[in-house]
Amino acid sequence: MAADGTGALPETHRFDPTILREYDVRGVVGQTLSVADARALGRAFGTRVRRAGGASVCVGYDGRLSSPEIEAAVVEGLTACGLEAIRIGLGPTPMLYFAVLTLAADGGIMITGSHNPPDYNGFKMMLGKASFFGEDIQDLGAIAAAGDFEIGAGHAREQDVFDDYVTRLVQDFEGGSRTLKVAWDAGNGAAGEVMAALAKRLPGEHILLNEVIDGTFPAHHPDPTVPENLEQLKAAVLEQGCDFGIAFDGDGDRIGVIDEKGRILWGDQLVILYGRDILSRRPGATIIADVKTSQVLFDELARAGGVPVMWKTGHSLIKAKMAETGAVLAGEVSGHIFFADRYFGFDDAPYAAIRLIELMSRAHEGMAAFRDSLPPVVNTPEIRFPCPEERKRPVIEEVRKRLVAKQARVDEIDGVRVSTPDGWWLLRASNTQDVLVARCESSNAEGLRRLIAALTEQIAASGLPIPGDLDSMSGL
Repeated sequence: MAADGTGALPETHRFDPTILREYDVRGVVGQTLSVADARALGRAFGTRVRRAGGASVCVGYDGRLSSPEIEAAVVEGLTACGLEAIRIGLGPTPMLYFAVLTLAADGGIMITGSHNPPDYNGFKMMLGKASFFGEDIQDLGAIAAAGDFEIGAGHAREQDVFDDYVTRLVQDFEGGSRTLKVAWDAGNGAAGEVMAALAKRLPGEHILLNEVIDGTFPAHHPDPTVPENLEQLKAAVLEQGCDFGIAFDGDGDRIGVIDEKGRILWGDQLVILYGRDILSRRPGATIIADVKTSQVLFDELARAGGVPVMWKTGHSLIKAKMAETGAVLAGEVSGHIFFADRYFGFDDAPYAAIRLIELMSRAHEGMAAFRDSLPPVVNTPEIRFPCPEERKRPVIEEVRKRLVAKQARVDEIDGVRVSTPDGWWLLRASNTQDVLVARCESSNAEGLRRLIAALTEQIAASGLPIPGDLDSMSGL
């Protein structure tokens, strides 16, 4: 039954423009995102699939309280276009990607709020084997507003892919002689059941935290880029004497790692670890990292015989660049890790965990020794601070023009990344929130102070308040 109670679906629909993001659709349930939006999105996306010659779409959902109702509405929209909706049920986002590829579906929609708070939800999409993002997402808004929908009598069916997915994750596992003790934390997110299943199939000892899927996230918020969200895992690693700890975000496409000393390994550090291993077998391979990445990654992977490439932040953008360049590995500071070496090339945190366990079981040293072997740098974390949606990109352009006028060394791949003798600083507009993102890195504290000062000068020149995190770091 449609929202108007007549049984007929509305002829047109308008989305809140703030939910149509660069590489997914995301909003606050009951405010900017509704069940009617989900139904219309299913119809608009289904229309694109039909016009591309497709006949089937896989649909999955995460553990948020709003996800089942939203999933049902998406399925209604897809079947109204004459498509087969293949409902794979509750699980992590990479399980949806896996289903699309292995079932040879013509598209996929994952209902997930990713790492956002519990009241958010949204959609990540695939058309064929490729990510669906950018202008394609904006096109969904145009199709819905015009009521330009395909119409047909489709149907839905359920397809359990859980066991096949877990089996594929461990299929190529080749462990070494070291027996590991590993702590895992799903943060009550959608990867919890997969995590528990993997622990039963892998050698060694495994300590599971927050494996029960619960959309209220009672233990802590499942975002492994925020250090306080890793405190429970850190405590478990130290108290239980683990070799390392693994954390997942809310929909299981991002990984966080704690070494045996309780220290965080960020996504770019993990890419160095994975990359060295892959390059030992595939010299000269291309490896992609996002613009927020430490310069250490690019230097170390080049030294290991690879071809490191800097690219835009965003899982869809990274996957598209991998397809373009034939890269075997890619990663972001945020913990999205993409393996095209022995795997499909999408961001899959449980698979990244498997590869980490495999690698460390063959290593002669522990995770802490690897971390300590990297060239020392001092950097800020990723600092996100509010900026009105309509000001985000104008601010970046203002900063760019001022820097160009000063003949600064500016990389404009994604925002502005400015290189100086002290290191580099970055300012970019988030594609998912009304915020700007900043980061600085130097080889020493004095250099970092100067970089922070240069960055804050530019932020102030565009009339924005200095973020508290940056202000507090200026006295390093």
